[in-house]
Amino acid sequence: MKDTLDKLEEKYKGLDEPMETYLKGLLYQKPITYWDYIDTEALLSLQKPRTDFPDEMVFIMYHQVNEILFKMMLHEIEQLQETDNLTPELFSSKLSRISRYFDMLTSSFTIMKDGMEPEQYLLFRDTLTPASGFQSAQYRMIEFSCTNALNLVDPRFRNEVNKDSETEDIFNRLYWQAAGKNFKTGEKKQLLFNFEKKYKSFFLDYMEKHSENNLYSMYLSLPKEARENENLIAAMRHLDYTINITWVMAHYNTAKKYLNYGQEDKPKAATGGSDWTKYMHPKYQRRVFFPSLWSEDELKNWGEDLEQ
Repeated sequence: MKDTLDKLEEKYKGLDEPMETYLKGLLYQKPITYWDYIDTEALLSLQKPRTDFPDEMVFIMYHQVNEILFKMMLHEIEQLQETDNLTPELFSSKLSRISRYFDMLTSSFTIMKDGMEPEQYLLFRDTLTPASGFQSAQYRMIEFSCTNALNLVDPRFRNEVNKDSETEDIFNRLYWQAAGKNFKTGEKKQLLFNFEKKYKSFFLDYMEKHSENNLYSMYLSLPKEARENENLIAAMRHLDYTINITWVMAHYNTAKKYLNYGQEDKPKAATGGSDWTKYMHPKYQRRVFFPSLWSEDELKNWGEDLEQ
């Protein structure tokens, strides 16, 4: 006990604060409870369905869980970005954590795929237009934090930009822009207009901030011996595949079930109006975070052997 009190006294002395005042405060402080620490009541008050269909609650809560997991991933990435003298062991450990979060998201898609009645979903989804999961700002932050924005450019436009291009020129050619534009006229749809109105300035700043401080650039800046660490390479390849193929395909197959329901000849459009069959499939996105860690054949056939 004396050792603990001595350490406390040293701590508060360093803060130029009287330890006795803090100790007296403990006499009157209420003990913490689980519900206060987790803020359960506030958390459970965030579900606000727009219809009376019971499965809309499943839809809302599932996406809120996604956003919490996205925040956990960004938390892990930020720790890596703030680390001096980064080692392959720490790098691998953090990447594995992020992969586990995405593994959880991937397996959890059965909640969406098999946990809602298609008839209910196809009715309440119309009230969501033009909102879309496309508009998850945290997911876009994860992408910018993982790789250089040039690796997120739509394959059709990659010869139009390079490392010297203006950030906004790169932004306007990102792969997900295609989901927010009329593919015939190129005009922005409402979901993209709303998304950019709220986040575009933030994204441009975020892209510049992470142009040299993303997971891929951090890896490339490591000493040669560290870059050749087999565990680190395996962790990076696993994360790349997990995010850009496994998780994307779980999302794709869930959308396929509902948007094809009763309309096999002509699938419904996504709530934002995008051609989701092409926007979502890895074969068309060709999104790879760590391209130098894949062979030419692997890159050429990225997503080609998956069900369309």
